[in-house]
Amino acid sequence: MSSSKQVLISVSDKTGVIEFARSLEKIGYKILSTGGTAKALSEADIAVTEIGDYTGFPEMLDGRVKTLHPKVHAGILARRNLSQHAASLKEHDIPTIELVVVNLYPFASTVAMPNCTLENAIENIDIGGPSMVRGAAKNWEHVGVITSPEDYHTVLSELTSSATGSLSRETRFALCRKAFSHTAAYDSNVSNYLSAIDIRGKQTKFPQQINLNFRKGEDLRYGENPHQQAAFYQDLTVLPGAIANYNQIQGKELSYNNIADSDAAWECVKSFSDPACVIVKHANPCGVAIGENALKAYQKAFSTDPTSAFGGIIAFNIAVDEHAACAIGNQFVEVVIAPSFSDEAKTYFSEKKNVRLLQIDLDRIVNEFDYKRVGGGVLVQNSDTKNVLEEDLKIVTEIRPSIKQMTDLIFAWRVAKFVKSNAIVFCGNGMTLGVGAGQMSRVDSARIACIKAENANLNLSNSVVASDAFFPFRDGLDVLKTAGANAVIQPGGSVRDDEVIAAANEQGIAMVLTGTRHFRH
Repeated sequence: MSSSKQVLISVSDKTGVIEFARSLEKIGYKILSTGGTAKALSEADIAVTEIGDYTGFPEMLDGRVKTLHPKVHAGILARRNLSQHAASLKEHDIPTIELVVVNLYPFASTVAMPNCTLENAIENIDIGGPSMVRGAAKNWEHVGVITSPEDYHTVLSELTSSATGSLSRETRFALCRKAFSHTAAYDSNVSNYLSAIDIRGKQTKFPQQINLNFRKGEDLRYGENPHQQAAFYQDLTVLPGAIANYNQIQGKELSYNNIADSDAAWECVKSFSDPACVIVKHANPCGVAIGENALKAYQKAFSTDPTSAFGGIIAFNIAVDEHAACAIGNQFVEVVIAPSFSDEAKTYFSEKKNVRLLQIDLDRIVNEFDYKRVGGGVLVQNSDTKNVLEEDLKIVTEIRPSIKQMTDLIFAWRVAKFVKSNAIVFCGNGMTLGVGAGQMSRVDSARIACIKAENANLNLSNSVVASDAFFPFRDGLDVLKTAGANAVIQPGGSVRDDEVIAAANEQGIAMVLTGTRHFRH
């Protein structure tokens, strides 16, 4: 048997693989490879042995069978400290393989293509790749397995700096764990896809089985309360623009509640196309506004409820400049989120070490499904992505809303979607004026919203109101009119709609129906 070390490289994602292979070659590794990877390495003038030449058995069945051979898997799986394994390798003249560098067929990106057929999906299910990865990971005491280009630098650094030219047990075990996560996520993607289609390849309403793929991002100080432990796990298929993709520029580590509230603020502010600011406290927007710029939007949002904004989360859908930063600095804030921060804003916040700044790309794609854990199971629903447009609205009262009122009604409706039910939101001039959230009675939410506006010295005369669900009785409408509201947007659908519409006509309130409810629990 040859005493030189061997590495088997077979990757779909060829990012950095040429440089990595060239470096391995320089430190004495013999390189085995397959198909497109072998071709790419050879064209880069890297000495490579095709797997068919190595095993003496050519690839067959259109590439379906390449690495499924004892000379490959015995070289990977042999335990170097067992004499019977060494004897078997010697008997069959099989060298060991010290490194396995494999990432799998691009199944997830294939099935994400609009015109992907069931046949295309099946052909992108990798067989040999997972076998090699799992074999190398199982034999981690003797073999290093690399499934991501992001690990090339770490592996090379250790191989070149180690006295033995080998990876440490700690590194091999870390790579082992990552490898099994890689194959588990891959198999989950296959299972999720096949569970969500019928035999014709047509998508069903919901998958028959759901496999969730999450990787621990970080341990948190504690959960919602200090006696609860917590960690933040990131979806392996995380979407760009999601809270999990934050880049923390400065500040203390995030807490469980920080992340939950930041997600609520970020998802809300992303729903506006105009420059907007959202302030969230305990998962509810306590101030939302649009403005000419970040400063104007913040000032309007903050004025809705300065008391609740204390210690809140502030999110913008535009860059935060120095003017906005200085205004924010006058209040106690836990987290500020934005697509970007100017250099001047960063300099200003750097003097406030505890303020957490999160920079996130503004991508308005949202998760396909929402999940809620319950005892013994998971509730699954499509994400609430519907935003009604003016042409979707039905005016049901004798008085029609003015153009300005209609603009504010649509704004109010968009805010109400992110307020815990029962939700009542007073708005005017592109800002919230009073928010009533999370009450068991809709009329109580209306009363609380009025109290909030009064405490903030905001005038509700000629305001508009959004209700996330229908008014079961006219009493809620009476509270709104007494407070000064002149227009209401609500879903409709109550058995008492006629009574509520009659009350609106009686009190001179314009009312529009959306036909869409936005409960949020």
